[in-house]
Amino acid sequence: MKLGEWGENKATKYLTEKDYKIITRNFRCKFGEIDIIALDEKEGAICFIEVKTRKCLSFGMPKEAINRIKMLHILNTARYYILINDLSEVDLRVDVIEIIKYVNGQSISHTTNIS
Repeated sequence: MKLGEWGENKATKYLTEKDYKIITRNFRCKFGEIDIIALDEKEGAICFIEVKTRKCLSFGMPKEAINRIKMLHILNTARYYILINDLSEVDLRVDVIEIIKYVNGQSISHTTNIS
């Protein structure tokens, strides 16, 4: 299993334990891809979640890889998803989950509303 897929599986488990309902994973369209789309049942918001997984921090924290261009792809993909699913009346947000895989485990950090 690739590191990214492993991280997305861990993020999905983490979100489920936090009472999020997973709507879909790896949504793709011509604008880009969103790793996880989930409903935050506590806040009633649809969340477009980017998962960043690393084995080391040599290149900085995982979420630092979300630059302006990556964020534009996420937002355009989210807008397309909203359009095709008629979700204009729903609260929306973009989150990032950072996962750092260590030899003896992992750490998970969830930042909400990064857009």
